[in-house]
Amino acid sequence: MADAVAALLNEAERQSPALRRAGRQAVLQAVFEEIFNHLDPYSRYTTPDETRQGRERRLGITDLGLVLSPGARRSVAVAQVVPDTAAARAGLRPGDRILEADGIALSGADLPEALDVLEGPAGSSIVLKVQRGRQHLTLVMTRSPAPSISVSSEVRDGILWLRVPFFAAATPSQLDTALARVPATAAPLGVVLDLRGNRGGLLQQALQVTDSFLPPGMVIATTEGRHIDARRRLVASGPDLATGRRVIVLVDGRTASAAEVVAAAIGDLGRGLVIGSTTLGKGLIQILVPLPGGGELALSWSRILAPRGWPLQMLGVLPALCTSLGAEETARGLATLGTAENPMLIPLARARAARAPVPASEIAALRNACPPAEGRDADLAAARAVLERPELYEAALGG
Repeated sequence: MADAVAALLNEAERQSPALRRAGRQAVLQAVFEEIFNHLDPYSRYTTPDETRQGRERRLGITDLGLVLSPGARRSVAVAQVVPDTAAARAGLRPGDRILEADGIALSGADLPEALDVLEGPAGSSIVLKVQRGRQHLTLVMTRSPAPSISVSSEVRDGILWLRVPFFAAATPSQLDTALARVPATAAPLGVVLDLRGNRGGLLQQALQVTDSFLPPGMVIATTEGRHIDARRRLVASGPDLATGRRVIVLVDGRTASAAEVVAAAIGDLGRGLVIGSTTLGKGLIQILVPLPGGGELALSWSRILAPRGWPLQMLGVLPALCTSLGAEETARGLATLGTAENPMLIPLARARAARAPVPASEIAALRNACPPAEGRDADLAAARAVLERPELYEAALGG
């Protein structure tokens, strides 16, 4: 197949001056983009330069504290802002579009180039022109070393609050340390694992994070695909470093990928309660295939299933307590947790009974039961309210 494609491209370039002027990489990219347009949103081809830079910053975090993604109309969008970084201090938000950096226009069609423009020596400054809705902002930021701490922890009001805004190689060990150094008597009400805005990382990181809350032997997730090697059963090895304490997982519409695996497992297995809004719904695993010349193909290889067998892809994780419909509905959900009147009871049951492929109409109906939204202070208040009433928490887990 590869030989046939190469022969076809050679002949096409011989016959077409326009193709020769475009160059082999541009033609290859156009070919693969057309092929992948008929597959899924995550399979893609990257040029040798994009592949090299992608390996260097697999998470996409620059020393400004940003995770970027292609936005509408080929713009550069802010996908995530890492706390306690230059971007966070400047007030950048997910969804903002970065138009220019130091007078250089940025394009979402070439994220590696955009990242090159944004990066620079620690201590140097950069001027960004940003669009937020109809508002245009000019922000000056000072670069600092890329953050290495991906887990922040605090004991407050009898609760251990764990914030994990992004996954990195050190996240599992940092989380384990945060859990181990707090005795149960210091946080008697329980643990809140805040995954709002977490765009995920490697599947292995998700498994290790989930493992810290489960006893050995529990199934965290399964994967399925056409090839026999794509079918896996991922089992916790323990121990439960939260030592059986009550657990709340906070999610929002930006929670994605590996972070969704964590939330789905903890909720499905009854190890904790999920609060917030429906998550993004990225539940496909990609394998990376190196190509001659240094390029790379990312091919969707398998889908991820939650412990109860429902697919994360497109559906996302539905919370047991929804906070995205306003204060009145949040109060109603809180008052009816664990009862037949709870508004999320039926949507959750339908989601857990869903099996791939889920019809688009059913996906839309379930996600509309608790529309994806950006995290808010109401999430924190709801988590505290549930943990302060153990009987409410236990009733919700039994629902």
